[in-house]
Amino acid sequence: MKKGIVFIFSCLVLLGCSNETKEVETVSTLPYFNKPDFTPIWIGDDVSILDTLHTVLDFSLTNQNGELINQDVFKGKIYVANFFFTSCPGICPKLTNHFEKLQEEFKANDDFLLLSHSVMPSVDSVEVLKGYAERNHVNDSKWNLVTGPENEIKKLARFSYFSDEHFKETGDDSGFVHTENFVLIDKQGHIRGVYSGTLEFDVNRLIKHIKFLQNQD
Repeated sequence: MKKGIVFIFSCLVLLGCSNETKEVETVSTLPYFNKPDFTPIWIGDDVSILDTLHTVLDFSLTNQNGELINQDVFKGKIYVANFFFTSCPGICPKLTNHFEKLQEEFKANDDFLLLSHSVMPSVDSVEVLKGYAERNHVNDSKWNLVTGPENEIKKLARFSYFSDEHFKETGDDSGFVHTENFVLIDKQGHIRGVYSGTLEFDVNRLIKHIKFLQNQD
């Protein structure tokens, strides 16, 4: 009798795990995010609403090769954005390692890019970013590390990518921008997902969502 109970319990556990895996792997649609609270918006077949949704603001920054990087570079491409600084001893190494994983996963896809903004531009010069890029196997054609005026980077973090948690909570615009968020941007410049860049599970979920967007073309 006990063996029978154990067998039934084992089957239920396996079935539950199978369903959980299926739920994680299946993506039928992705929401849009229009506000800093990341409340999802599901548009269904009503594509007319797209023109009213939030898009990334125009920007002009400089990458690790001293090249001007602006919105035109990402036009018609899917990309993931994050914020870091090269001397960060905490979460940044993990964020960079996970960006390297994304770079490797999509290395053959010309319609996917990565964008890392330095939140310490006074320290992270072009030369410093170049050294960091070389140490972390950055593919220059796939991944831009950018620096520029601090106020512009703060503006992007707070009003383009909704990534400054401290600012959202306090409204204090003098604080230091630092976040573990990876933000997924579609080819039209809309935010389609936010993920913890420190968690392997969330990065794997991000990879599935990128592939889903790629298959929508």
